[in-house]
Amino acid sequence: MTKTKSKIQEYAEAIIIAILIAFFIRTFVVQAFKIPSGSMKPTLLIGDHILVSKFSYGIKIPYFRNTLIPISDPKRGDIVVFIYPEDRSKDFIKRVIGVGGDTIEIKNKKIFLNGIPYEDKRGVYVDDFIIPGAIQPRDNFGPATVPKGAIFTMGDNRDQSYDSRFWGFVDLKDVMGKAFVIYWSWNKEDNSVRWNRLGSLLH
Repeated sequence: MTKTKSKIQEYAEAIIIAILIAFFIRTFVVQAFKIPSGSMKPTLLIGDHILVSKFSYGIKIPYFRNTLIPISDPKRGDIVVFIYPEDRSKDFIKRVIGVGGDTIEIKNKKIFLNGIPYEDKRGVYVDDFIIPGAIQPRDNFGPATVPKGAIFTMGDNRDQSYDSRFWGFVDLKDVMGKAFVIYWSWNKEDNSVRWNRLGSLLH
């Protein structure tokens, strides 16, 4: 009877330790996310599963958003996961275009950063039509200066992304981490694995 109890206790302890380790890793080290939309095409496709480094920008206190150990701030070009400002139950993934102090302006789809044309290597445009800024800010935006402690983000699929152009800046406290690799990718259209994407590093 004692041996049986001892075995049960061992199993229970092992399970509890495993849960605590998993919680620690998910909270402070790395977290997995699935891409649900095409706003980051062609960098990220629907069905891509990615890993996000939770400590790239510092170690945060869970649920309080305060940074316990700061490491660095997001840089222009980083792909970040953050809490969507207008619905905090949702997580968004976008690319950082501007950081605190930067002035962003978009003229007929062309991005200007601090008055200089932005070298937009990752951005893709699928629609030749230019929407006037008076109608919506997709193709004509700003100028607007990014506040200190915030970032301006856009999806790589510039014409089909709901991002900072529409709802504003992202508070650094809401940045969850930096996306760095695709570990799995499933093409739902033909029910197949995109083997060529597995292990792809994100830039």
